Formats: sequence, structure tokens, C-alpha cells
Amino acid sequence: MKYKFIDDLTSDVLFESYGSSLKELFENSAEALFSVICKINKIEPKEKIEFEFNGKTLEETLYNFLSNLLAESEINEVFLCKFKVNIKEVKEGFKGKIIAFGEKISPEKGETVVKGITNYKFKVEKDGIYKATVACDI
Repeated sequence: MKYKFIDDLTSDVLFESYGSSLKELFENSAEALFSVICKINKIEPKEKIEFEFNGKTLEETLYNFLSNLLAESEINEVFLCKFKVNIKEVKEGFKGKIIAFGEKISPEKGETVVKGITNYKFKVEKDGIYKATVACDI
């Protein structure tokens, strides 16, 4: 299982994402986020965005990653569907790079507008596999 929605609150959408590695956790978290934003299965990988991200802790890194991904998709006006993440632990914490693919925003492929990632119940844990709990402000 890549991810599941665990709570659909009035002002938030809450999901858990999973991964056997940090790379997989980050890619599955991005996919979960964009499955809220758009009809992800109908998006074609025509446009490309890429950026670097980092954080002192795993939670901070994932939070920065998802917040930057949301901002970059809005700036570039794209719905994203495919994610390639490289992430590694460094002396200062964690550092990574993403290349994401998608297509220009179109109303017919849109779902729910996500205003941001919140700190509500936000956490990353590892018990055999990585698990992240993420809340999206809608």
C-alpha cells in the first residue's frame, strides 16, 4: 500500500503514506498529495519541475518537501503525477532533490484545492517501514 486517507475533516484532509525507503516514502507522499489536488490518473507527464529540499529532521524535511512541491505546482500551474526523489542523510540532517512530471492545470482534471500542509498530527515514524501522517489544509 502506498497511502491511505485516514480522516476527512471539514478543513483538512489527513493521509498516511508508506515506504520501505525514504525515497519511496517521499514519492508516495507526493502522490497522495496530488491525488487530493487532481485526478492524478488522468494527468499526463508532459511538463517537468525540479528542485532541491532539505531539513534538520525527517519531519522537517518531509514538511519542506511537500510544501515546496505544492508551491512549485502552483507557480508553474501544473498538476503533477509522477515523482522521482533522491534523498540522503547528511551531517546537517537530510537533503534531497525531486524531478516531478505533470501537465498544465485544467479545471476538468482538478479536485480539491490544497492551501497548504499543516502541522496537525504531522509525523514520520519507522517500524520496519516508514510511515508519514500528513494533514492538508483545504
